[in-house]
Amino acid sequence: MSEKSKLKKEIKICQQTIEEIERKRSRSQSALVQAVLLQETPNENDVEWFNKYTGEITACRNHMIELQKKLDSIK
Repeated sequence: MSEKSKLKKEIKICQQTIEEIERKRSRSQSALVQAVLLQETPNENDVEWFNKYTGEITACRNHMIELQKKLDSIK
């Protein structure tokens, strides 16, 4: 498999991973929004999960950006 094909495949995997993590994050995000709207203190577990998923998304996006730069340099 060529380097270009490998990079495209890995970028696609990153995109799918980000979408999956975003779905998971939306659960805790909705709980946080509800707490804010009800002027309550958010559940600490929801905050921790939201921060965990946000960190994973950021790391995956950064990796995907690096892969895209490599792919662009090959073209």
